[in-house]
Amino acid sequence: MAFMEKPPAGKVLLDDTVPLTAQIEASQSLHSHTEYIIRVQRGVSAENSWQIVRRYSDFDLLNNSLQISTLSLPLPPKKLIGNMEREFIAERQKGLQAYLDVITTHHILSNCELVKKFLDPNSYSVNYTEIALQHVSMFFRSEPKWEVVEPLKDIGWRIRKKYFLMKIKNQPKERLMLSWADLGPDKYLSDKDLQYAVKLLSSCSHPYIYKITFATANESSALVIRPFSEKGTLKDLIYKGKPKDPFLKKYCNPKKIQGLELQQIKTYGRQILEVLKFLHEKGFPYGHLHSANVMLDGDTCKLLDLENSLLGLPSFYRSYFSQFRKINTLEGVDVHCFGHLLYEMTYGRPPDTIPVDSFPPAPSVFVVSVLESILTCEAMKNGMPTVSRLLQMPLFSDVLLTNSEKPQFKIPTKLKEALKTSKECIEKRLTEEQKLIHQHRRLTRAQSHHGSEEEKKKRKILARKKSKRSAYESGEEHSAKYSNSNNSAGSGASSPLTSPSSPTPPSTAGASLIPPAPPPPPLPPAAPPPSTEVPAQPSPQPDVSASRGALLSSIQNFQKGTLKKTQTCDYSAPRIS
Repeated sequence: MAFMEKPPAGKVLLDDTVPLTAQIEASQSLHSHTEYIIRVQRGVSAENSWQIVRRYSDFDLLNNSLQISTLSLPLPPKKLIGNMEREFIAERQKGLQAYLDVITTHHILSNCELVKKFLDPNSYSVNYTEIALQHVSMFFRSEPKWEVVEPLKDIGWRIRKKYFLMKIKNQPKERLMLSWADLGPDKYLSDKDLQYAVKLLSSCSHPYIYKITFATANESSALVIRPFSEKGTLKDLIYKGKPKDPFLKKYCNPKKIQGLELQQIKTYGRQILEVLKFLHEKGFPYGHLHSANVMLDGDTCKLLDLENSLLGLPSFYRSYFSQFRKINTLEGVDVHCFGHLLYEMTYGRPPDTIPVDSFPPAPSVFVVSVLESILTCEAMKNGMPTVSRLLQMPLFSDVLLTNSEKPQFKIPTKLKEALKTSKECIEKRLTEEQKLIHQHRRLTRAQSHHGSEEEKKKRKILARKKSKRSAYESGEEHSAKYSNSNNSAGSGASSPLTSPSSPTPPSTAGASLIPPAPPPPPLPPAAPPPSTEVPAQPSPQPDVSASRGALLSSIQNFQKGTLKKTQTCDYSAPRIS
């Protein structure tokens, strides 16, 4: 993009806080090197995925860039001889996969521009510093009293937000900080309402809100100027960081992990809760609380970046609270983020996992009580306390606030309605994202359960039982058939089949025992009359007409009383030999 070329208008729809996962699917060996084919996925939808191809040298270059974090990352070592052997490539692939797992699950690394560009070069191909300089230079045309001292490179975690150290020409010793940011996916205010709301921020006066010197916005970005503090933020105090150092260097791997004193925890916590309560009562959405957004002014904490929610920027902790459906309002988001901040103030580091199962020893049992009400699994499921309820808890209720400055922040009624609508839209997008994550988690859990070894054993046992039952039933069926065939053989296999209501015709062998049947009805002359004598040797092919006549005669003269009682032998039970 040319230096003075106007950027496209509108907000950025891509949410940079949605986690990326990476899986090496295959490797291919070329003449002098090996390439690894990696499947990258954004969020939980498999449809939102793509392939990238990386060499080991690409991994090595990324790892060198991440050394500023001073973290010990598990990149497999280089090998000059034998690096094209199949066994070595397979082993290296496992090592590179472990490396990807670490950088995509580390909260700060996974959100940094270096990792995003490595995994998603199409979405992060532009030079954001150049774009920021373009907007700042356009601003200076209309405001010539400001002057850039130096860019503050990578002091923040956002990819699309850049910082510059400023000064006023007629006050060269005073230092200010300018921040420029794109509009984000949660920007729902109209351009007119946005510009008015951003300009209104400079009129906000509160003892625990950091003063804004100047703020303006257009249809695609916003620019805010505020005093620069040499002391830095609350996060700088906790991690012993220098304000001008890059974010990765300051906060990824602190040299000394140490929490704050109990009185500091109580005072800072009470001040932050007071300003959150004030914003909630004013109907002003925030949702961006973390220790780097709290400026220190002596013993007073002051909230930063009120403009973030107006600009639609996603929260630093979004990847955490989007996992829990109970955290579905910006007030709930602020309470959850306060839990993270309180944990950092207490232990000097962020929690390893969310939710937190157990807490290390703390300066006071009241600290643990507050943390348990926010960060435990029960709190995530059953709901967290409100800001007002937290202020009433023993940890903060006895803190004496000495600042007497009267808060002032007048928001017109029309803008309040617009802010309310915007807040509802932000919460709706969060709820929809949480629903998708919940559905994906249920599906993954079901698939994992179905593929577990215990479940496989259960299915094998059931299949074996079903097979035995089928064999048993087929054996019974075979026995029944065998029994029926024996019965048929005992009663005479040559007897014709008849319906149950029709009697069986008598056989010729027993004709001497049965009274002779009366002569049949007259037949055509061609047919001879039936003989009543018993033949000594039955003809192999008896006369059809005679048999039919005998059958008709026996039907007509049938007497039920002449039947003998029979005994039935049941052969349906299985035979055991």
